[in-house]
Amino acid sequence: MPNATRARFWTVLLTALGLTLLAAYISLTNGEFDMTIGDVVRTLLRIHPVRDYDLVIFQFRLPRIVIAALVGLGLGMAGAVLQGVTRNGLADPGVLGINAGAGAAIVLFTFAFAGSGVAGHTGTMAVLAMPLFGLVGGLGTALAIYLFSWQNGRLNPRLLILAGIALGMGLSAVSLYVSLRMKPQDFEMATVWLTGTIWNANWLYIVAMLPWLVLFVPVVWLRAHRLDLFQLGEDSATSLGLAAEKEKSLLLLSSIGIVSACVSVSGNIGFVGLMAPHIAKRLVGIHHSRVLPVCGALGMLLVVAADFVARTVFSPVELPVGIVISILGVPYFIFLLFKARA
Repeated sequence: MPNATRARFWTVLLTALGLTLLAAYISLTNGEFDMTIGDVVRTLLRIHPVRDYDLVIFQFRLPRIVIAALVGLGLGMAGAVLQGVTRNGLADPGVLGINAGAGAAIVLFTFAFAGSGVAGHTGTMAVLAMPLFGLVGGLGTALAIYLFSWQNGRLNPRLLILAGIALGMGLSAVSLYVSLRMKPQDFEMATVWLTGTIWNANWLYIVAMLPWLVLFVPVVWLRAHRLDLFQLGEDSATSLGLAAEKEKSLLLLSSIGIVSACVSVSGNIGFVGLMAPHIAKRLVGIHHSRVLPVCGALGMLLVVAADFVARTVFSPVELPVGIVISILGVPYFIFLLFKARA
């Protein structure tokens, strides 16, 4: 990597991480109960701890910030992988229906074990099992999309988008139908969750999703060079010694695992995986060894900042974070569609 390119990469990455820390600091100290940086530091270092500060920081704000950062990291990197494997700049876990598939599986799980899952927020084993059910739903959706998109022995990127949108809409309808059969309180919770929210974040959710990220993120990171080869086309990649189908399956499985873990704790947050890769490529180039970490940092920044806006802009009423990100994502998606047509 040339020195200028390396310097640009580290500048962008550190700036994104710095802005994420700034957003986390603002989110930690501001809200219905304002605190100073001194209050936060004394509470974290256990210097004359105050019960009210402990409750606000450790039970409400800090778990929420950590989950927002992890979800942003996962969705940003998964979006880069999907766009790299499919060679389609419009590919995104939400657009392709993977979010909807994972969400539908989790809603079915919640309905089958009422009071133990997303709506109930009580069962420890249920919370830990949600990413597994999300993975099954995401894998099933991805397999269906893969079959519908297979044409003449190859994956057709245009059919991939169409199949993903169609299946996503169908699975969203299934989720809504199942949620309508829930108890009124559970229905309200499930509906808010499906729009994308991390309002009820807790440390158990972090424990539930963290192993999946620890497992799959390194797999993706170590295969960044393979993603570069995919941009040459499958024939060229195969001629260079790449086992294209094997690598494609492994990368897709890893991205689906990451997305499913994120959906299990945050619901259907869209557009992060669409915007982060495009912004990252404009800033640091197209090589995935640089794109992937920058996508993760940008995803963290997007979700942490959006969650703060969702929590405070209409306080005490709270918006789902998915709506805030969609306000940014929909215009950006339309811009990409016009750009693709041009």
